[in-house]
Amino acid sequence: MKKYLVRFFVFIFCIALLSGCAEFPADKGILAIHYIDVGQADCELLQLPNGKNMLIDAGNNEDEKTIKDFLNSLKIAKLDYVIATHPHEDHIGSLDKIIDSYEIGAIYMPNVQTNTKTFEDVMTSIKNKGLQINTAEAGKIIFDEGNLKAELFAPCSESYKDMNDYSAVLKLTYKSKSFLFMGDAQKISEQEILERKYNVSADVIKIGHHGSNTSTTKEFLDAVNPAYAIISCGKNNEYSHPDADVVKRLTSHGVNIYQTNEQGTISLASDGENIVFEKEPFIVGGK
Repeated sequence: MKKYLVRFFVFIFCIALLSGCAEFPADKGILAIHYIDVGQADCELLQLPNGKNMLIDAGNNEDEKTIKDFLNSLKIAKLDYVIATHPHEDHIGSLDKIIDSYEIGAIYMPNVQTNTKTFEDVMTSIKNKGLQINTAEAGKIIFDEGNLKAELFAPCSESYKDMNDYSAVLKLTYKSKSFLFMGDAQKISEQEILERKYNVSADVIKIGHHGSNTSTTKEFLDAVNPAYAIISCGKNNEYSHPDADVVKRLTSHGVNIYQTNEQGTISLASDGENIVFEKEPFIVGGK
């Protein structure tokens, strides 16, 4: 009975936290993850239960205000870990401004470059801040504190034809719950991860490449076996993301789907044993 009472009070507290009725308790063992609505782009903020913060990607160039407003609303002053999954503009667009504006701990990027102005701006901000880039690559453990672990499963190879496949894929484990962040990793990367026999099992997955059919193969989805999936994409986007086949695979697998294009920013909280979402899952087809 005591166990169920504890879960009930955690549930109530998480609801209060996500609704803005409670301050984030860095010392209370609560993990909060926010999949920030940046349109046809990616940006995730992780408020870790040890009091540290992690930012994965930073949207497009025009998303600076959206991201800053969100960080400031949560009184974020330092980003202890920054992961730039790959150099496409919709993932690192506002990263230079974020680096300029906040205290930064460690930054991780895959070993690939582009000649775009966006990438150059990010590199300039990193240099001006005196930061050293940690290479994001398969097998690297960002931290391991026993019941809290962040590890990278990709990129697995040194070179790819498609920039998306350089994406850093991260798994965060907190006690019995796990969260997978796929960046824009596609079928090639998914297959490499499976071949390396990484434990990709996760309760929540941020779907790769905005729900494109280039990602989320049945084989990979079977291995992850998530209860929840978040798709970050823009409303009425020109790519028709998320792809109908990807949505069908998810629904056929019994996965609860959340979509930023339909629901805005998605937030969850977890004590490592339970996961509470701020919103109800998106009902595909409106039924």
